[in-house]
Amino acid sequence: MVLQVDLNCDMGESFGAYTIGSDEEIISSITSANIACGFHAGDPTTMRKTVRLSLDHSVSIGAHPGFDDLSGFGRRNMTLSVEEVYDLVTYQIGALNGFVISEGGVLHHVKPHGALYNSAAVNKEMAESIARAVYKVNPELILYGLSGSELITAGKKHGLRTASEVFADRTYQVDGTLTPRTKENALIKNKDDAVKQVLNMVKKQKVTTTSGIEIPITANTICIHGDGENAAKFAKKIHYALHEHEISVKSM
Repeated sequence: MVLQVDLNCDMGESFGAYTIGSDEEIISSITSANIACGFHAGDPTTMRKTVRLSLDHSVSIGAHPGFDDLSGFGRRNMTLSVEEVYDLVTYQIGALNGFVISEGGVLHHVKPHGALYNSAAVNKEMAESIARAVYKVNPELILYGLSGSELITAGKKHGLRTASEVFADRTYQVDGTLTPRTKENALIKNKDDAVKQVLNMVKKQKVTTTSGIEIPITANTICIHGDGENAAKFAKKIHYALHEHEISVKSM
């Protein structure tokens, strides 16, 4: 069986006078782009330009909705009702989809951002609200979520196609969740170690947690953080390593 995996990256996170990430450098190494929708990052002009950049490189486009928390980059938890989460996600998908349509493209997927993503991984009600919003906007959209999470379960329950996501540069806990960024060992800073983790997750469907225990994991898509140090070089390194191990890199 030929192994295949998608490489996705969070993009379009610049806004106003601020430039964040290396979108133009990293775009040639990925197959899917998660574009910020103006709440945790991004702005209308950046959204349009990032949509155009993705289309020009035949990269699948996804909406990347987050909490309305620009100063915290969407990485701070917020207490919202299920209705508020539904409206938050629906609004942002619609905003990005407007630019996708106007540029002649088709929206491919939705991947929540930051604290919204992490909350939906363990909070069943929040996961249900997000999945319902995605389905109501367009049942053909693919829902990206943390492998083994409540979000993946909710997506399948609502009849959506789902993509189980794994992270190249993040460490894992025994319950399959990501190590919180507040912890010192949350990030994998050695690029060779990150590549090793990626290959293990794709080829063996397993990941070694911070406690040394190996747990099962499903890897349909790999996340590369576009705002990380040397992100473009890292993306190329991951892409090359996958091809070297005869793993096809394609959008879902």
